[in-house]
Amino acid sequence: MHKKIFIAASLFGAAAVGIGAFGSHALKGHLPVQDIAVFNTGVQYHFYHVLALFFTGVLYRSYGHKLLGTAAYCFGLGIVFFSFSLYAVKLSGLLSGGEVMWLNYLTPLGGVFFILGWVLIATYFFKDRVKVKPTTS
Repeated sequence: MHKKIFIAASLFGAAAVGIGAFGSHALKGHLPVQDIAVFNTGVQYHFYHVLALFFTGVLYRSYGHKLLGTAAYCFGLGIVFFSFSLYAVKLSGLLSGGEVMWLNYLTPLGGVFFILGWVLIATYFFKDRVKVKPTTS
């Protein structure tokens, strides 16, 4: 499972770089400054949680606990629902002339997944599971 987490983190990281570059170069002059700021918020949270996902993969590789695997899924889902919904809303406004507003309902769901991922990691450490013998895989 840790390899899947590392692959997901790597692919999400590559996407964050590409989307961030696209947003800072291709969208200037095409979207209002406040829309670019929202797009950049998606990129920032995307990057933060790529790092969280990678960190969770390191923990999972060492300790292999299901709380850590679930946290990794939460971070991935958070990126998809939070960041990608912000990208989609702002790009839909650019492409169709009007934002697809129902996508705004996905953003808070992504935030909940981010929070849940962090809470699962805190729960893992709170329960003092770190003393568990590391796996060898």
